[in-house]
Amino acid sequence: MKLHRIGPVAAVLTVAALALTACGSDSPTATADTAASNPGSSAAAVSGTLTGSGASSQKSAMEAWKSGFEAANAGTMVQYSPDGSGAGRKAFLAGGAQFAGSDAYLKDEELEASKQVCGPEGAFNVPAYVSPIAVAFNLPGVETLNLDAATIAKIFKLEITKWDDPAITALNEGASLPETAITVVHRNDESGTTENFVDYLAATAKDVWGYEVSGDWPKDLASENAKGTSGVVATTTATEGAITYADHSAVGKLGTVNVKVGEEYTKISSEAAAKGVEAATPVSGRSTLDMSLDLKRDTTESGSYPIILVSYHVFCSSYKDQATADLVKGFGEYVLSDAGQKEAAASAGNAPLSAKMSEAAIKSIESIKVGS
Repeated sequence: MKLHRIGPVAAVLTVAALALTACGSDSPTATADTAASNPGSSAAAVSGTLTGSGASSQKSAMEAWKSGFEAANAGTMVQYSPDGSGAGRKAFLAGGAQFAGSDAYLKDEELEASKQVCGPEGAFNVPAYVSPIAVAFNLPGVETLNLDAATIAKIFKLEITKWDDPAITALNEGASLPETAITVVHRNDESGTTENFVDYLAATAKDVWGYEVSGDWPKDLASENAKGTSGVVATTTATEGAITYADHSAVGKLGTVNVKVGEEYTKISSEAAAKGVEAATPVSGRSTLDMSLDLKRDTTESGSYPIILVSYHVFCSSYKDQATADLVKGFGEYVLSDAGQKEAAASAGNAPLSAKMSEAAIKSIESIKVGS
């Protein structure tokens, strides 16, 4: 299974529209304030319960979006189960959720399947959350380490098993590293974070990694494992010598890896992640509503962090009734508004979407209609 397919740029996006800023949009298209003053906005006068499921990486951001949207829209409730990207997509495609959060966009076969619950035009993906994936470790007294892609791949393939291995010490001159055994901690659920991390390894260390890109961790590399972002972080935090991959906003006090890009090592940050997304291109063969992105993992641009996830919200192009369509549109537009993006960034530490990307995504959401 290939995660990314490169093709022509869709009309709704340009490379310039992909640029992320550290402060978000200065001119939101749909916020709680504009909704209150504009009765025609789909974010105004909505009510009911909205059900979503999916990426655990979005948990903190979703709590902020839920609070802000419910406060601005009396009579609404947002329910979101952070069960993992794979579980969220399955629930959505089975009709068990009105939207999904996913760290990987719907595959072609999933888009085709979505026509069963979303009508003949199916579903579409819009970016909602961008964050770097940290390679995080528990090594007392060590806050950062420099690692290149090949060394990261060998660690997670269980080929490098001690922290004082020459391959690691050679990249960290002067560092005093212990003989402590390395314990790899991976996700045991189908995960978009896994899919993005493995995609990075496959693109940048293909001679070492050798595994197909998938949201499921390779079965023959079984080690310590846990469910969800919080699970792997908790296990790593409790295990001296452990290493994992997780959304940067969730790793707490764990040490983090500076990843080699070109001839330099890039420290993980939302700004570096934003720079990494600038090189992305839209996936080919998608509708004009769809904003799935092909990420350039093997970038050599200075200051760019390549292990990033773009977490999407997946919506139907049509819903069964006007009330549901209005509720979905209202929430989707709120998430992408200046207020929604700033609230998520304050809560989760992710990089807000740029104004141009938010505006393009809001236009896609505004097109949601009532099905026949």
